[in-house]
Amino acid sequence: MITTISFFKYNRNKFWAFKQMYLAAKLMNNTSGLDFYKLLGTGSGAGFSLYPDFSTYSILCIWKDRSSADNFIKKSNHAILISKKASLRVDYFLNSIHSHGKWDGLNPFTGKNLEQDKSKKIAIITRATLNYSRLLEFWKSVPKASKAIKNASGVIWFKGIGEIPFIQQATFSIWENINSVTDFAYKNKNHADIVKKTRKRNWYKEDLFARFEIVDKQTKVFSN
Repeated sequence: MITTISFFKYNRNKFWAFKQMYLAAKLMNNTSGLDFYKLLGTGSGAGFSLYPDFSTYSILCIWKDRSSADNFIKKSNHAILISKKASLRVDYFLNSIHSHGKWDGLNPFTGKNLEQDKSKKIAIITRATLNYSRLLEFWKSVPKASKAIKNASGVIWFKGIGEIPFIQQATFSIWENINSVTDFAYKNKNHADIVKKTRKRNWYKEDLFARFEIVDKQTKVFSN
């Protein structure tokens, strides 16, 4: 089993890309070897964002094996469409190390409890469905949360992702190593304060945290 998260950047064809948040499901539903997927928009700010980035979209997938992932990314009808419409495609291949929480009532990531090489880069996915009664509180705290990760030592890249604007939010981040992740989680005061407030104020209906080993990264540039 392997997880992929793909990001697609559009210089043009942005309305086409926006429509794929709905239309791409037809291509995904009959894909061989695919166990789980989410079509995701992205935020224009750092981490969670009220403002969408209409130039960037993402797909998160869990595959039975690497060959199924490679066939989809390189040969599928979806891949052909992306090559004709997008200007850039970046695919991350991930092995799940540890995860807890739920995504639509289940935990789709089967952590292997791998013995980690502490020098290797780590990917993190955090995801939440917000309680409607706590939306205003949550979004008021977003700038502080975004600043915390932006200024964190060891973070290489991060992007806000999500299924439904304002309500279902997530982040994907890449870190230099597991020590960077641990230091941010337990030693960053702003982050610790927000985690405490999250629990105390019951911001989330459902949330999930997942940590991954980065197996591979592939980048393709298109002339669109």
